[in-house]
Amino acid sequence: QVQLVESGGGLVQAGGFLRLSCAASGGIFTINVMAWYRQAPGKQRELVASITSGGSTSYADSVKGRFTISRDSTKNTVYLQMNSLKPEDTAIYYCNADVTSFRGFNYFWGQGTQVTVSS
Repeated sequence: QVQLVESGGGLVQAGGFLRLSCAASGGIFTINVMAWYRQAPGKQRELVASITSGGSTSYADSVKGRFTISRDSTKNTVYLQMNSLKPEDTAIYYCNADVTSFRGFNYFWGQGTQVTVSS
């Protein structure tokens, strides 16, 4: 069974930084796109950043220049380096991956990790 496990969230002051990690495991053959989404209270889940297996990245306008997504394909792990954090970055951050495993192709989500930025 494929699982995505996030870590690295927490409480930080505005202007600070955090690094999120998400490790995928469980009978995985390949992962194409890995991504980070976030959902703030009362808002819809939004795409923060994504990275393909070839290393191409994409970012939401609100985080460009502050966040950096990267991945270690040998470990099926994706990272999100978040710098210059703002209170509006406060949200639950979710990892997402499109995975081909012995069960076939599917999208998977992590359980989420809370990021809180105080002003």
